[in-house]
Amino acid sequence: MKKIKDIISSAASGLTIEEQQYPTVCVSPEQLRKVAQKLKSEGFDVLLNLTGMDYNDKFGVIYHLTSTVDKMAMLVLKVQTPDREKLDIPTVSDIWESANLYEREAYDFFGIRFIGHPDLRRIFLRADWNGFPFRKDYDANPELNPVPLVNQTISDMEDMPTLSFDKDGKLVTKHNQLFENGEYVVNIGPQHPATHGVLHLRVSLEGEIIKKVDPNFGYIHRGIEKMCESKTYPQILQLTERLDYLSGTMNRHAFCLCAEKALGLEVPKRAQAVRVIFDELTRIASHLLGWGCMCMDMGSITAFIYGMRDREKIMDIFEETGGGRLMVGYNVIGGLADEVSDKFISQVKEFIPYMRKMIKEYHVLFSENPIAKGRMQGMGIMTKEQAASLGVTGPSGRASGWSCDVRKIEPYAGYDQVDFEEVLRSGGDTYDRYYIRLDEIEQSLRIIDYLINNLPDDGFKAKTPAIIKLPAGEYYQRVENARGDFGVYINSTGDKNPYRVKFRSPCMTLISALGPLCRNEKIADLIMIGASLDYVIPCADR
Repeated sequence: MKKIKDIISSAASGLTIEEQQYPTVCVSPEQLRKVAQKLKSEGFDVLLNLTGMDYNDKFGVIYHLTSTVDKMAMLVLKVQTPDREKLDIPTVSDIWESANLYEREAYDFFGIRFIGHPDLRRIFLRADWNGFPFRKDYDANPELNPVPLVNQTISDMEDMPTLSFDKDGKLVTKHNQLFENGEYVVNIGPQHPATHGVLHLRVSLEGEIIKKVDPNFGYIHRGIEKMCESKTYPQILQLTERLDYLSGTMNRHAFCLCAEKALGLEVPKRAQAVRVIFDELTRIASHLLGWGCMCMDMGSITAFIYGMRDREKIMDIFEETGGGRLMVGYNVIGGLADEVSDKFISQVKEFIPYMRKMIKEYHVLFSENPIAKGRMQGMGIMTKEQAASLGVTGPSGRASGWSCDVRKIEPYAGYDQVDFEEVLRSGGDTYDRYYIRLDEIEQSLRIIDYLINNLPDDGFKAKTPAIIKLPAGEYYQRVENARGDFGVYINSTGDKNPYRVKFRSPCMTLISALGPLCRNEKIADLIMIGASLDYVIPCADR
């Protein structure tokens, strides 16, 4: 904390640190860039999350920063506009690359103008959308935004506005073109099986070589964060599983943890252990599907069938105890929905040795295949510094040597009581991202093996109020889902509905990595590079 105080005091005068969950610093728009540059130079090289806010009388942005050097360090930076008319905040996209998409999102939903941003297009909504839907005074009259009957024009999709002030202090908008005249642009998706969801990529080619990748989001945007504002906390749980549906249990766990932290609830240790078992089974199921799909993208249908076959065993365990298969709905605020089924322990114990045997078969079938290795090794290389700047966490970040496992950095639900390894690789290529997920399955089995043989017996749920109201304040919770650092930010006014909810999507930053990773690679390699990132589109679109 002392080091952070020294950094802040040297960055700008008059700044103070508020003692909250994380050290919090409030700066003015004029101070933002100077403070941000100082923090970056002092080791805060990761912009983990950016949250737009409507405070009724003004707007604001909340930045969650962390460090690759000091993994435990977390700092919150807050900036607010003077009123609802002056919406100008300087960009930090040239300081942290992950801010590129984050700032576009805040502009899209709140209308906050980031001065100097090179590409301030709307990111989820069409360019012709009227209004900014996350504002508290937004007019939701459907007549203002009727269902469009025609596609966006190419000119709308390629127009990149940049805002700046001239010497007289007047706001000037400059329009740049995404692609130059004569560039050969190929559309991949949104209805394409190898984009792993409704993702639209516009790819500029020179022959077979990729020069630029422009991802277009929003095809499955449902406004989930806005929906949360009109729902009670137990109702929101259903929405969390519909973000990254392959990490649904972990996302739901994160929201429960955030609410429990606010309420000061002590969850029974048995419930914590079962939650972790479900999380790790979900991680295995997700990695199996990701492995199978990636292999199928390279032509191995057999590997896909193997992965789906073994994933089915996990779905059977979920169905037996939770009732659901993909979206289990088992975690609730305070613990679990019910006690585990009579078959749960025996099913899990039978699965562990079976899965360990199958991993060896996977390696024989595909990992050492010379054709597969030839298509993955040396492709789509991402350095540790790139991963940090882009905010690429999870297996993809660790494949580049970045130690970023939330289970180790901020242990939750008893992870600090379990002996397991954070798997790291150093190459940062497609093969490393492929291989690390199989290694992580082994570590998940190790966690499950310990917990299933040491289940406490102190109940499955803590007592909770009939109507859950979080105390007024701000709360943040991180978990390690199958794709990386998933975060939940809740701003509560003390009511039964949250004032604002923001989900930190690990998939959004994974997609943002496509451009730098695919540049100067061949078009045939784009699909494998994308598959190795293992993004899930509804998680990014929310």
